Amino acid sequence: MSNGLVQSKMALNPALSTAKKISIVRKGWVNKINMPVSYLTEDDINRLVEACKKERDRLLIVLLFQTGLRISEALSLTPAAIRNFEGRPAMEIMGKGKKRRMVALPVNLKEKLESYAYRAKIEPRMRFFDINRSRAWQVLNEAREASGLEKRVFPHLLRHSDAIIRLRKTGNPKALQYHLGHNTPAMTLRYLSTLTQEDALRVQQEVEF
Repeated sequence: MSNGLVQSKMALNPALSTAKKISIVRKGWVNKINMPVSYLTEDDINRLVEACKKERDRLLIVLLFQTGLRISEALSLTPAAIRNFEGRPAMEIMGKGKKRRMVALPVNLKEKLESYAYRAKIEPRMRFFDINRSRAWQVLNEAREASGLEKRVFPHLLRHSDAIIRLRKTGNPKALQYHLGHNTPAMTLRYLSTLTQEDALRVQQEVEF
């Protein structure tokens, strides 16, 4: 049951006590947290990238996957946003609610972005990707069709994919929450639940009868 539907039902039933309403909301969130998150594997991403004809499109897909940026954040990215933290590249991102955060930027991706900016004559305050959200969705759909990938692909799916891989490699949910710019740990808990369920299945598949 969606959170909106839960709230609608409570609004239509004023006889419910406050404690009961809190219990219903909590149950709804627990069910949502336990729901596995769909994501792409690194092989899936490689297939999408290889299917792109334009360097710009390849860079956009890699950026979304390797940094977990929201599509609005990725399309707003400029060369001037690239910084250094303790000798390693990072990006200063303006996220939801105009909240700034620093996001890790892989060294090889930084080099590709800067090389692209130089050749495309992109000035420090100009956007790397001079396209809108609708075109970004089209880029992903075209790459999916060309790659033969059967999974549904959309910008936020790459954000989920980055989160899953980072959590699997670091085991640090709090660091992931900051990386993604989430105000609450709810979504991070969904990623953690997804990995836990996968690990549990692998363990049980080892049992032989």
